[in-house]
Amino acid sequence: MALASTPPTNLLRSSRRRWDRPIPVPPILRPLVRAYLLGYASAVAPRLLTLLLKHATSLMARRRALTGPEPSADKLQRRHTSETFFESFQQILRGGLDPRRFPAFCALLVGGSTLIEIPLTTALDRLAQGLSDVSRKRLARLFTSFVAAWFSLRLLQSRQSPAFVEPVPAQPDKPPGVELQTISYAGRTLDLTLFAVTRAVDVIVGALWASRKARRLASHQWTALDRAISQLTDPALFAASSGLVMWAWFYLPSALPSAYNKWITSAASVDPRLILALRHCRAGTLRYGVDTGMAPLLAGMCADHGLPPSWGDPVATIPFPCALVHMGAGGASCELHAASRFVRAFVWSLSTYLPLSLLLAVRRPRPRPRPRAALLSAARSSAFLATFITLFYYGVCLARTRVGPRLLGGDVESRRRIDGGVCVAAGCVLCGWSILLEQAGRRKDIMLFVAPRALATLLPRRYAREKQWRETAAFAASAAVVLTAAREEGRVRGVLGKVLARVMRV
Repeated sequence: MALASTPPTNLLRSSRRRWDRPIPVPPILRPLVRAYLLGYASAVAPRLLTLLLKHATSLMARRRALTGPEPSADKLQRRHTSETFFESFQQILRGGLDPRRFPAFCALLVGGSTLIEIPLTTALDRLAQGLSDVSRKRLARLFTSFVAAWFSLRLLQSRQSPAFVEPVPAQPDKPPGVELQTISYAGRTLDLTLFAVTRAVDVIVGALWASRKARRLASHQWTALDRAISQLTDPALFAASSGLVMWAWFYLPSALPSAYNKWITSAASVDPRLILALRHCRAGTLRYGVDTGMAPLLAGMCADHGLPPSWGDPVATIPFPCALVHMGAGGASCELHAASRFVRAFVWSLSTYLPLSLLLAVRRPRPRPRPRAALLSAARSSAFLATFITLFYYGVCLARTRVGPRLLGGDVESRRRIDGGVCVAAGCVLCGWSILLEQAGRRKDIMLFVAPRALATLLPRRYAREKQWRETAAFAASAAVVLTAAREEGRVRGVLGKVLARVMRV
């Protein structure tokens, strides 16, 4: 029975691997073509989807607004909207063809590392005959990948971005006049570099740990502590990374990409006035027992949620009651608020994860889709995200009411310290451990997605352009490690490893 089921699966897999067979290019150029098409799709598809959703939403809103015959002005407006939509559609398609954008970067990175390898391997065969064939091939792949990564990142960096250009007075020591000079900053590719560095470190540490595990298993010295380290390393790294990201979202939002910042804000579903009040507590501009003019900030929030206005006055009420933090959900009970948060976050997450899981279930090469498995997978991922949000809020409440006053004290100064950062830090420490609810196979992908963003919060988003070579060197070295591992050893974990292995196959 097992042998009978093997041929259809193999046929399906081979058909997936040969999707680029109709493209009339030599086999040696197929990695370059695959990389370009994949980069183009990843750069263009999300923008097209966003444009389509916005256009569909505007059309539906206009249709609901029309109750009678459509006026001529509305017809002109609809025609103008359609023309603008098609112009934007074409602009997105053309923008992906820019030689200084992501698709060309992918093609140069992958194509360069595979094309240069052949002549370099031949040269090493003559010059380094003392090395084994495997060592010569590995050395050639590392060098060619480094060169390709260096020039491909330089290609991306050559494109200017308005966010990294700043006009300043040509003579700073004199009063500002009409004479300005433009200063260009580096850092636009920092997220990509940190992604490569994180992956390279994961490859190197994974290889060292696998070697250690093989030795200890062979000598029967593999202990329960070793198993615990293997199982908890990814969750611990995710907890630390997500804690840094949440701290930055709360106190240093400029350290995060704007799209990522907006997504966290949408998932958190918190009143911005509460966040602003806690930021003022940390900055010292809102202090318990001192009238600093901040009472109106939370007074409006109290009125909106049906709470006494005095609860928002830092002089009259020390500290702010947790009912204000709950924003009307769960009353004064922190546990009821946590439960209500979980339910709302679960429903919100399921609306995102379920369509994706069903789409993947239909796409997978199986005899028939498995909607039940897709539903369970979406429910599990939704429970993970809902628990993440719940633990963050409950950690804040624990520090403010349950644990914090017992450890730090209940006097005014201790309350200032708790609301000045301790409560948010408690939520940051707790929330990331929700990753334990996810499948073990997905934990590594989620961790490796969040870790680069956590590292980015520790570095400046813009820096002097003369230091850009350091970032380029770090990316080139990291990309060389990752690409070589993907082709030789298959040690690039997660979805990225599978994609790289298929793209770089000659």
